[in-house]
Amino acid sequence: MNFKHLHYFWAAAKAGGIVRAGQQLHVTPHTLSAQIKLLEESLGCRLLQKSGRGVELTAEGRTALSYADQIFSLGAELEAAVSSKGKAGRSLHFRVGIADSVPKAIAYRLLEPALGVPQQQVRLICHEGNFRDLLAQLSVHRLDLVVADEAMSKQTGVKAFNHTLGTTAMSFFIAPELKSVLKGPFPDCLDGAPMLVQGSASAMRQRLDLWLAEHRLRPRLIGEFDDAALLKAFGGEGRGVFMSPSVLEEETCAQYGVEVLGRVPDLIEEFFGISPERRITHPCVAAITHTARAKFLRK
Repeated sequence: MNFKHLHYFWAAAKAGGIVRAGQQLHVTPHTLSAQIKLLEESLGCRLLQKSGRGVELTAEGRTALSYADQIFSLGAELEAAVSSKGKAGRSLHFRVGIADSVPKAIAYRLLEPALGVPQQQVRLICHEGNFRDLLAQLSVHRLDLVVADEAMSKQTGVKAFNHTLGTTAMSFFIAPELKSVLKGPFPDCLDGAPMLVQGSASAMRQRLDLWLAEHRLRPRLIGEFDDAALLKAFGGEGRGVFMSPSVLEEETCAQYGVEVLGRVPDLIEEFFGISPERRITHPCVAAITHTARAKFLRK
C-alpha cells in the first residue's frame, strides 16, 4: 500500500471534499483525485463517492478511515517519541479497554489513579467494547490494560495476566412508585416482580440466575441490557427492579431517583485488570492496581 495515497484519502475524508483537502495539502484537486483513485484500485473498492459539492465515505471508506486514523495517530506519536524536541513534556499515552458490562462509575474509580502518576503527563485513551474484542486488541498491543468484570480464561490463547482489582456486593433498586406494588419482604417480593437484568453474556447475570434459582424466585423479566446506564435509566422510570453494585448506592439513588430494595452479600461482582505483564512495570497500571487493592471496592 502506498501510504502517501492513504494520507490523501484520509485528508479528503476529514475535509469533506477534494478541493478543500487540496487547499490544505497544497495539491491540485486533479492530482489528489488521481492519487485516491490509485488507492481505490489497489484495494479493489470505492472509498469515496460524490455527494453534492463534496464527497462522502462508502462503507468500505468508513472502514479504511478508521484504520487510517490509527495509522497516522501512531505516526505522530512515533515522531514525538523519537524527536529530541518532543522529549521535554512528552505525555504518556495509556490505552485502556473497558468491558461494556463494567459500570461507568466503577471504571472511573478504578482508572482515576492513573491520571495522578508522579512526574508523568498521562493521556488516558479509553475504548469500550465487548470483552473478547478488547482481549484481541490487547494481544496485538493496541491496549495497555483491559478492565472487566470477569477474569480472562486460559482458553483464550492471549498471552496476558489477570490482576484482581476489587469486589463489591450487589444491591437491588426500585422506583418509589413501583415499590407499593410488591408484596412481602425482600427477597421474597422479587417473585413475580418486573425485573430489568444484565445481558446474558454478563458474568454477573449468570450469578444472578443461580441466586434466583437457589431462592426459588421467578421474577418477570422485562428487559435485558448490555449497557448498565441504560438499564438504570429504565429502572429509574419505574419499569422494573434492577441490580447494581452496592458501592454505588448513593450515586444510583441520587441520579435515578430510586430506593434500595435490599442488599445481597452473597452476590459478589469482581473487577479485574488484564495486562500483558505478569510483573507490573507500566506506571499507570501499577497506580491502578496499588490504589484498588489499598482501598478495595467491597461494601
